[in-house]
Amino acid sequence: MLKTHNTQFPFKLPMSWVLKLLKFSYFFMAIVLLSCGDVKKEVTNEDLNTTEQSEETSATIAATKNILFFGDSITAGYGLDDSDDAFPGVIQQKIDSLDLKYTVINSGVSGETTAGGRSRIDWVINQEVAIFVLELGANDGLRGVPLSETKSNLQAIIDVVRAQSPDTQIILAGMELPPNMGQEYTSGFRQLYADLAEKNNLAFIPFILKDIGGVAALNQADGIHPTIEGHKIVANTLWETLRPLLNR
Repeated sequence: MLKTHNTQFPFKLPMSWVLKLLKFSYFFMAIVLLSCGDVKKEVTNEDLNTTEQSEETSATIAATKNILFFGDSITAGYGLDDSDDAFPGVIQQKIDSLDLKYTVINSGVSGETTAGGRSRIDWVINQEVAIFVLELGANDGLRGVPLSETKSNLQAIIDVVRAQSPDTQIILAGMELPPNMGQEYTSGFRQLYADLAEKNNLAFIPFILKDIGGVAALNQADGIHPTIEGHKIVANTLWETLRPLLNR
């Protein structure tokens, strides 16, 4: 007679442990089956639309060009409650109304001199700029800075822009001084802008405050900085020179 051997576990597992082991085994088998199979994600129309919108937004940002206004308190909009009321902001409104792909950057600093502008131009122009509007010098003139120094600083700013961004178009906005600064100084001050524009072949606005200077109703109480209505006139003056350069 054959004898059978009874195989027994050296210890007995509680039933609760056995059930847990069985559940873990089923879970492990499910993971293996999923990992071996082909898991495909359905691409919905919503996913495609989101991708297309992202691509369109990126393309729009890439297509937008910058117009950088580099100036003093006139550009900054000194005395206005909202800086968007300054002439660069008005220019942006004109651009948007025509659906032109340009973004205005206001880099005006109240009290800025040409020396101050020269010291900060390197990092300001460290971006893509299609059009550069240079409006500096008034504070030099009111302080009686030597004309040669003002002219040298403006030329240095132009040189930096040309060196770092050769394709950038530059508009030079000229300024005039009140007669109490003396005829010789005021005449020389006016002329230095014309000389710079001719030497560098720049688009040129002889007097950025044309039709505003000396008109009390269009200036703030200090008689120097334009009101909101005054800035609209400045924007119109600038627009005559700026508009032909857009999309050139």
